[in-house]
Amino acid sequence: MAAMNTTPLKIDFVSDVSCPWCAVGLGALEEALQKLQGDVSAELHFQPFELNPKMGPEGQDIGEHLAEKYGSTPEQQAQIRNTIRARGAEVGFAFNPEGRGRIWNTFDAHRLLHWAGEEGAPGQQHALKKALLAACHTRSEAMGHHDVLLGCVREAGLDQARAKAILAGDEYAKDVREREAFYTSHGIHSVPAVIINDKHLISGGQPAAVFEQALRQIAAA
Repeated sequence: MAAMNTTPLKIDFVSDVSCPWCAVGLGALEEALQKLQGDVSAELHFQPFELNPKMGPEGQDIGEHLAEKYGSTPEQQAQIRNTIRARGAEVGFAFNPEGRGRIWNTFDAHRLLHWAGEEGAPGQQHALKKALLAACHTRSEAMGHHDVLLGCVREAGLDQARAKAILAGDEYAKDVREREAFYTSHGIHSVPAVIINDKHLISGGQPAAVFEQALRQIAAA
């Protein structure tokens, strides 16, 4: 019997490295795509979004930051952390059980992701995104520090010397700001936002089954 043709889908995953729900959402999307192998082939692009574009280079205590931004109490924050940890476990993503001590500016991480998308081999931007999410949420590393970012670059198999040169200047800064402005001007104000074929939006860190059903419907149409 002849193999059935797979439906190609373009997927833009708009997210921030510092967003825990983005780690959950990516894990669920990957799980859905695994189940759809043979039916759907996905071209995955990681697009920038900054939850805290004005965050200083040395970051901020995360409890203080969440209280200021959302008015949440330490008890509410602990409850949300437990929910996110459980959702992460469902898709094979481990969150640091202690949570993160600080939240960091992620602009340089986005510049490196843009570079990986432009110059990296297929799959390397995806690998860098996963390395950055693990550094941030599993190991609670300082995401504003260049040595941490370069460790992620190495883990993804990308050129460290090239990454170091990018971080030393402002290469790709304009491109990242333009991409960020494009998505916010098109109504993306929370992440993750998963855009299929430039027209279908799936918002939030949905369970794998939700992604699978939506992708099946879009592919069938």
